Amino acid sequence: MRDPFCPPAFSEEQLERARDLAERVLAGERRAVARAISLVEDGDALSAEVVSRLYARTGHARTIGVTGPPGVGKSTLLSGMVRECRTRGLSVGVVSVDPSSPFTQGAVLGDRIRLSEHFLDPAVFIRSMGTRGHLGGLAEATLQTALVLDAAGKDVVFVETVGVGQSEIEVASIVDTVILALMPGSGDSIQALKAGIMEIPDIIVVNKKDHPAADITYNEIRGILALADRQGGWEAPLLTTNALTGEGVAELWERVVAHQEHLRAEGRLDRRRGESLEKEVLSLSVREVQRWLERRVGQDPRLDSVLEEVRERRLDPLSAVRHVLKDVLDIPEEGS
Repeated sequence: MRDPFCPPAFSEEQLERARDLAERVLAGERRAVARAISLVEDGDALSAEVVSRLYARTGHARTIGVTGPPGVGKSTLLSGMVRECRTRGLSVGVVSVDPSSPFTQGAVLGDRIRLSEHFLDPAVFIRSMGTRGHLGGLAEATLQTALVLDAAGKDVVFVETVGVGQSEIEVASIVDTVILALMPGSGDSIQALKAGIMEIPDIIVVNKKDHPAADITYNEIRGILALADRQGGWEAPLLTTNALTGEGVAELWERVVAHQEHLRAEGRLDRRRGESLEKEVLSLSVREVQRWLERRVGQDPRLDSVLEEVRERRLDPLSAVRHVLKDVLDIPEEGS
């Protein structure tokens, strides 16, 4: 793996490949989009050069996160929303973040099967991504993949996440609008709302509205919403859908549009996107520094000395962090 503190040097041939690939992505060529995403997902050093060339042409797509507990029907609901977008003449990109195989770290749920009706549509691009052990439920490359799809000219980019509880808050950091799908009769979903996940969604959907417990669940969630303290003047609407029949999907899309128009009218859409990108820069920086430190174990006497003192309980972990920052990373203490 490359050293994050030593930018890779590319040959002229590699730079030409990156330029050519970026140009073909901007032209919307499907094979080029797939290749660029593969480079991003694999952590190939050349992916940074490709995304760098695409970045100035991003920021035009609506980005929508679809999250919720397993079994709620997120993929079926997403399929219905893709269909709704296509009837309105919008091109669509889908990033489906799935649990990873512990052996191959690939996506294992097979979203191409779940979204099969759209697979041959040239205006729809669907990509599975594994979480690669990342606890937040989002693959590290998800944002970069969304940027590639944005640069390729997609009008709408959906990010479907695994649904692993409160850690799904990470989806809110990379999309404009978050849809939380819940299942009738699911006590776990109600508890998650009470526990604080209420701050995540911009729109809440009770799917499978034909379920006998749908009305009960709807009323329970409505009661929780009445107590919620939402910021920015937007009250998350509560909808019911039947993803299998498509009932309620058109209204759901209208609410997505209304939410983004609200953000734009309040001057918050660009600010929200900017803050999301800033957080991603900081998050990626922390991960790269962690990887660099892990590779230095056994190679850097200063780091090894600090870790040995911690193991022998002669130095507490917080003090050790200060030593690592000052002595290993050469970061001065605040105020110095």
